[in-house]
Amino acid sequence: MVTAAQVKELRLKTGAGMMDCKKALVECKGDLQRAVEYLREKGLSAASKRAGRATGEGVIEAYIHTGGKIGVLVEVNCETDFVARNQQFKDFAHDIAMQIAAANPSYVSIEEIPAEIIERERGILRQQALNEGKPEKIVAKIVEGRLNKFYQEECLLEQPFIKDQEMTIKELLSEQIATIGENISIRRFVRFALGQEA
Repeated sequence: MVTAAQVKELRLKTGAGMMDCKKALVECKGDLQRAVEYLREKGLSAASKRAGRATGEGVIEAYIHTGGKIGVLVEVNCETDFVARNQQFKDFAHDIAMQIAAANPSYVSIEEIPAEIIERERGILRQQALNEGKPEKIVAKIVEGRLNKFYQEECLLEQPFIKDQEMTIKELLSEQIATIGENISIRRFVRFALGQEA
């Protein structure tokens, strides 16, 4: 049985209509994550509808970690100046800056990783699996699983959110798009650590 609270939570996450959310939860037997994927596959998620819209406004958020040994600058974009001044949007940008300080990603998304780095990593992971004596027929599956772990470490959008480990930054971004009602993108960032080579 699907509850009203579950429907509300799914609406907050996706921005999809109430009946679409209820149907998705029924189809997915109450599994929230599967329901989110179901809505995205059907193109009913508000975040997927807004994805193509231009994001020319936004903020550059600065965060200096306690003690002044780590600093982050991050550019978070939105569609309008009105949203850029919105406190919820500013709080989101601040959370993203804190995430970068804490989790130290190298890229915003998987698409930013140069192909040669992915291939090199894939080769290393393959050799590791073979050195561990894993059967050749399952090595490819092991490599893909470990490659996903690599993406989680290196890509901001794939990382678990430091304030809620059950949610990735990509899911947090979709939730913000749904509640704020505009396309939002994390464009770029730089992280400084005291004494670290450039």
